[in-house]
This record gives sequence, structure tokens and C-alpha cells, in this order.
Amino acid sequence: MVTAGERGQWLYVVMTHLSGCSLAEAWQTIGTHDRAQLMYQVGAALAELHAISTEPPGPLTVDWPRFVDAQRASCRERQLAKGLRAPWVDLVDEFLAAWTPSDNGARALLHTEIMREHLLVEQRTGGWYISGLVDFEPAMIGAPEYEFASVGIFLTCAEPGLLRALLDFYGAEYDDEFAQRTMAYALFHRYSNLHWYLERRGAPDGVGDLEQLARRWFN
Repeated sequence: MVTAGERGQWLYVVMTHLSGCSLAEAWQTIGTHDRAQLMYQVGAALAELHAISTEPPGPLTVDWPRFVDAQRASCRERQLAKGLRAPWVDLVDEFLAAWTPSDNGARALLHTEIMREHLLVEQRTGGWYISGLVDFEPAMIGAPEYEFASVGIFLTCAEPGLLRALLDFYGAEYDDEFAQRTMAYALFHRYSNLHWYLERRGAPDGVGDLEQLARRWFN
């Protein structure tokens, strides 16, 4: 940012221009090796974002336990209102009862919508590089793993090896319950729409419950 201020009734921000194009636009032209390299870069960038101090508490801070409880309690009805039907909608409450992550108190500055449309990339000598991350409007402070819900749905999209590559450079271990925890976050995410996710991504053959779907989407 260069400067910010007010002119009459209008607020303004002057900032430099980010180079590159949307990763969503470039994705089909990027090879498998370069996709993995980009995930390394995103993982490292998210680690830097999450390392930013959240003290003292600011306007992005929420009462995280209350937020999680409210999102979980209303999840089935919100998914139903967005078009999710049986059998999936009838699995939501039981899944969240089993897999809603416990709160260890860790907090980070979260973008919350890490997707190809919000990442800018450019091709330079030696490959593709992340040049920017945009659209911080829904940013908030919360549990770091909440970030990976949008990563799995909208960025890595179950492409083999990509999520693991990102997590490796982020510095997170992929444990036996990571997929289920991330699916829980995806279900009660502030902007969750499982009906749309299923239309966009589809349920792989042989997948009949949310645990199986989690292992396919977040592996």
C-alpha cells in the first residue's frame, strides 16, 4: 500500500499493481511439476501469513469457540437451505459430532478463501511463481487449520500430491485425522455450500459417506 485517506465522503487506498494473472486462468497450461512447485510456494506463503502476530486483538478477532459452536449448530439447516439433500444432509450432524476439531488455542490471521481465483501467478525463467494473493475481505483470526478447507476444495482439488506438497512447505504434518478435521471445517465454514462443492467436484465412485469423501478430497 502506498497511502490511504479520505476525500470528501469517500475513503481511498493507493497501492501498487500486482503482476501476473489468475491461477484459475493459467492452471490448464501449467504442467504437473510446476503445479507442485506452486503448491510449495503457497504453503510457504501461508506459513508466513499465519506467523503474523495477532496481538493485541483487533477487528478481525472472533470468539472462536462461540463461532465454531454456532456454525456447527446451524450447519445442517444452512446446507439444507443451499440445496443439499439426502443422503448427504442427513450425515452432517453425526459427522460433526465425531470430527469437529478440538480447540488447542492456536490462532492465526486467516485469509479463509485460498483458491485459484485469488492467487496471481506469472511465468518466469525456470517455471511458474506466485506473484500475489488477493481478496482479504473475509479474513479473520482463528484456528490455523480452518485455512485448509478452502485449499482442498478450491485449490488442490484432490489432484494427487498437491495438498501434501503444500502442507510439507507450510510445516504441517498430515496425520490420520487431518482429512476428517478439514472436512468438518469445510462443512461449517462461514461460506460453506456442500451442494455446490458436489456439483463442482463430484463424489468419486464408491464414496457413500462424509468420512470417505473427506479422504478423497483432502488427501
